[in-house]
Formats: sequence, C-alpha cells, structure tokens
Amino acid sequence: MILSRVFLFPYWLALKLRNTAYDRGWRKSERHPVPVISVGNVTVGGTGKTPMVEYLCRLLQEDHRVAVLSRGYKRKSRGFRLVEPGDKVSLVGDEPLQIKRKFPDVLVAVDKNRNRGVRQLLALPEAQRPDVILLDDGFQYRKLQPACNLLLVDYNRPVFDDQLLPFGRLRDLPEQLRRADAVIVTKTPGLLDDAERAAMRQRLHLNPSRPLLFTSIRYAEPQPVFPEEADKRYLYSQEAYLFTGVADDRPLRVQLVDRYAHIDHKCYGDHHNFSRADQRALFHYVRRHPRAVLLTTEKDAMRLLHCTHLGADVRTRLFCLPIEQVFQSPEEEAIFAKLICRTENNS
Repeated sequence: MILSRVFLFPYWLALKLRNTAYDRGWRKSERHPVPVISVGNVTVGGTGKTPMVEYLCRLLQEDHRVAVLSRGYKRKSRGFRLVEPGDKVSLVGDEPLQIKRKFPDVLVAVDKNRNRGVRQLLALPEAQRPDVILLDDGFQYRKLQPACNLLLVDYNRPVFDDQLLPFGRLRDLPEQLRRADAVIVTKTPGLLDDAERAAMRQRLHLNPSRPLLFTSIRYAEPQPVFPEEADKRYLYSQEAYLFTGVADDRPLRVQLVDRYAHIDHKCYGDHHNFSRADQRALFHYVRRHPRAVLLTTEKDAMRLLHCTHLGADVRTRLFCLPIEQVFQSPEEEAIFAKLICRTENNS
C-alpha cells in the first residue's frame, strides 16, 4: 500500500494541479450557445455511459434536434466525422455506431477535440443543426464547460473503495464528484431502502442538495446481428455460448442464468477486435455444439458486423441483447427529467 502511494503521488499531484487550475479559473473552459449535457465517470469503463446517453436520446428526441458527440474510442480515423449507420467500427468506434444504428434520426459525431466537435455540429445547415448536444464520456474534458454534468458510479465498484490507475480503476480523484449536477448509481441490484440510499450518499460525501439517483440494467429480447440470415429457432435452445468484449458483463450473465440450462462463457478485453482466430473459434464451437445459440452484447455486435470469416453457421445463430438504463422508481425518473428540462431552460 505504501509503495503504491509513493508510485502514484506524481499522478495524483498532476490531477490535483489540473483540477485546481480549472476550479479557480486559471484555465478557462469554453461554453457553447446550446445546452451540452455531459455523461461521464471518474473510473475506466463499465459504468453504463452508453445506456445513459441512449436514455437521454429517447427522452429528448421527440422535442429536440439531438446530437451525440463522442471521441470514438479506438477508431482509426482522425478529426471530426459524422457517423452513418453503414460505417465501419474502425472509422467511428463501436459505441457511436451502436447509438447511430439505434437512433437514426439523432446526429452522432466523433471528435477527440470536443470543443471543435461542438463547433462543427453548430456549423451544420439550420435544418440539421442540433439544439441539444450529449457529450459521451466528457467529465474529464475540462476544456469544455457543459450545462449539465451527469456523473455515473457503478454500484459494484464504489469509488470510495478504489485507487488511481494502474493500481485501481480511478482516472480522476473521487473528490471531483462535487462537480456533478447529479450522481447516478448504476447497476443497482434490486430496490434499495432509504437507509441504503443514505449510506451511499454519506460514503460518496455528497451534499444533501445534490441529486443522487439509482438505476438498474435491463436487457431486452435478443436481436439478430445479421437479420437477413438469422434463424430465430435457435433462441429456444437450452444451450448458449456468451462471448463479450466489454468492461463488465456480470449483469448480462446473471440475467441469462435462468434462461438457459447450460451456458459457456468467454470474456475478452473491453473494445476487443475479433481476429480471424476468434472468428474461427466461433465456427469450431458451433460444430461441437450444433444446437447452441451464440449471444453477445450490442457493442460487440457492432464490431462483428464487418467480420469476414464468421461463416454462415455462425451468422444464423448469432444474437445480441439490447441494453437499457432503468430508474428504480417513477419519482427518480421524474427528478431526472426535471433536471434535464431545467438545463435546457437555463442554457
């Protein structure tokens, strides 16, 4: 423990100095003429940012021209790019492509420079120009000042029990939770009583006036990754092979336990690109288990769409499970909607 603190001190000091510079106004953050709602966290991966962005798309798209701006993690292209449903993951990233394919009427763009990305979106023709922008994974991007900062905390990985990278999963100091306009605890297992909620607020050191909301993960019915080739009879199989390349697939595994009598499982690293060897492994699996259904996540499905070595036997039985963020109560849902509405009106 002492060695880790000594090793991490330069990183801690750099974060402290950076945050202090922005908090005291020594370094300026740029504001924009439309509401920018940031969805972020202080840890690496797995808190449910993409499902929350999708929740906001559903909430806002009926009354607004919505845009989502992401950095497009692990993409090979550079600069600003508008995402199209037919794009390859290598050009735009898996999560932006997932959002665009689910919400074709929502503008989705990628740019590592978020301020430039916002300016490019606002420079679009008036008929396309968004009047609200969702910033995916924007909490650490201090060069931009959002109208609303939503910070997500994984219930199963509480920040108060974690350490800075590389000894833990923190990429920012837990004290930065104070910058959030609302803290949302995700992946909550079941309904929490008032005492559990109060204990969580105390451990997060949140001001009583700061909204603390709780959500759970819900998976919809499996959808074919290749609709034209899928054989939905495989969905009634009692055998399943689940393979994932996400930060945390535990909620998905828990949901599938009651559905299938036998489940094999393979977990790759987050944002895993499926190699030819990985694709051949799927082919060999279905040869050994001819009745099994193949299951994966929406994000992984985006990276599988343009794989050329899957084979017909794999494509016919390959399904993904759409994911949604669900608030624990209608009251919390109303509080969240009111917060977003107030953000729009005050910007």
